[in-house]
Amino acid sequence: MAVTLPLAQPLVPLPRPTPEEDAYASWYGRVLGWTVTGGPPAQLVTGVRFDVLELPSDAGAALLRRPVATGPVALMGRRMRFLVAAGGAEELDGLLDWLEWGGVALDLTALGAGGRITAPVPPGHAVRDGSPRGAAVWLRPPEQGCEALLPALSGPGQGAGPGRVGAGPDLVRLVSAAATECHRARLRRRTPLRSAVAGPPSRAGRVSP
Repeated sequence: MAVTLPLAQPLVPLPRPTPEEDAYASWYGRVLGWTVTGGPPAQLVTGVRFDVLELPSDAGAALLRRPVATGPVALMGRRMRFLVAAGGAEELDGLLDWLEWGGVALDLTALGAGGRITAPVPPGHAVRDGSPRGAAVWLRPPEQGCEALLPALSGPGQGAGPGRVGAGPDLVRLVSAAATECHRARLRRRTPLRSAVAGPPSRAGRVSP
């Protein structure tokens, strides 16, 4: 009696990194000492060398115009990402409560241990033709050793390294400003909708000249 064996499923090869992504990984490793993983697109792991505050791009643009010190900043599509010291993501909820923003829908989030972000195009590298719209790019690029100066809590024993007290931007100030701009951006987005629903202003009660 002949036995028919099931056909083996063909193995699908994993996508190979493009030459551009290889160059990106080389830059991150050579210049910053950061590890690029996964892909394509290549990913940077959060919670090791840095954490990320993420907010809508319109709120982020307003935040960049304020006199608030930041670390490196990246843009991807409609989201802006502010790098902060590793461990900063765990402080976000507590800081928002302390700043009396707890329970307010701000669309302000954080990525810490176990998270990933798409690796932005390194400085000096052109975005290649055919890249998806909204490819990640640096607005304020990172530099070698920048982890020591990322926004962090400034109290004793807090921050990116041992004994770090006020060595870089203050995370509390950054979160406070980010929350304010997220709230303002949310109100701006709602205002046109309310105006359209209400229609043109009534002329009743106007006094003739």
